[in-house]
Amino acid sequence: MNRCKRLAVAAMVMGISFSATARDTVHQYPVQELLSSTKAKEALHDVPLFFGSQKHPEVLKTYGEVMSNRKTNAFLKSDREACEWVMLGALKSLQERAKKEGMDAVVGIESYYKKREFVSETEYECGAGALMAGVTLKGTLVKFSE
Repeated sequence: MNRCKRLAVAAMVMGISFSATARDTVHQYPVQELLSSTKAKEALHDVPLFFGSQKHPEVLKTYGEVMSNRKTNAFLKSDREACEWVMLGALKSLQERAKKEGMDAVVGIESYYKKREFVSETEYECGAGALMAGVTLKGTLVKFSE
């Protein structure tokens, strides 16, 4: 076998073995457990977050729906650890957007991983692979009546 053919065969074998090890596992984790953690208290702002159809104060003004799509390095982390980290980043992003727009809270938060809606008051969805983990959230920015 000449050198070019050997290189081509090696590249094909590497490509096949890499795709065989690729993974994208979708997990659901509890929201409240994460929000009550020390890392959440250190990372998040003082902007209320309401998931799914959770009750919230009366809305005076709605800014509209916004999205946060975050990824993080999952290498040498458990899926849960990577998912918690990236979820905090996505939530913080929603809170920062609410503050920027002069809104009080984010309501109706739902997971939107790979454009698939997952609505829950108690859980969020995260995709985890060997190298990356990701969370996409949608929520509506609102101002409450005083």
